[in-house]
Amino acid sequence: MRARDENKQELIREKGLEMIVSEGFDGFSMQKLAKVSNVSPATLYIYFKNREDLLNQLYIEVQKTFSEVALKGFDPNSKLKDGLLLQWKNRLRFITKYPVHYKFHEQFRNSPCINHNAVQISEFKENMKLFVMNAIKRGEMKKMEPEIFWALAYGPFYALVKFHLDTKKMMNPNFKLTDSMLERILDKVLHALKK
Repeated sequence: MRARDENKQELIREKGLEMIVSEGFDGFSMQKLAKVSNVSPATLYIYFKNREDLLNQLYIEVQKTFSEVALKGFDPNSKLKDGLLLQWKNRLRFITKYPVHYKFHEQFRNSPCINHNAVQISEFKENMKLFVMNAIKRGEMKKMEPEIFWALAYGPFYALVKFHLDTKKMMNPNFKLTDSMLERILDKVLHALKK
């Protein structure tokens, strides 16, 4: 068996992410990936068992990066306003620093691949769950279904992110999401979450 080359593996991962973001899962193949990575198809199988293994490993790696950025400085015991604002800022930092990773992350999360047993995001989920439970215990927000919480707490943020990333902005061609804007929107979100 040939030795693994970490630089080559990283190149393959990056090219895989770019290809999936631009062509989708249907346009992605190991043959195409080998070609754009300038390696033989057999080389891919040194690093990945098959296409499914490659996709899962890409997601796990992107999720790890997302978790590191999203949880930086985050304390699940922090007050709802402080924790949510930090989450928004950290997520925006991830999105702007790793735009291809973000787009891949969104594609993967909205695909059937997310249900594969190799995909686990327990540390991140546990931190978020604990954060919400603590806010409920302190009376900072009412108890609600996780989906409703997510829609209220993160829906407005991700809607603004789409405007921020859209290069053909329909309303304001110069729109940029700023920290002060996040703080203004957060006040409205907190009002919706409160008892």
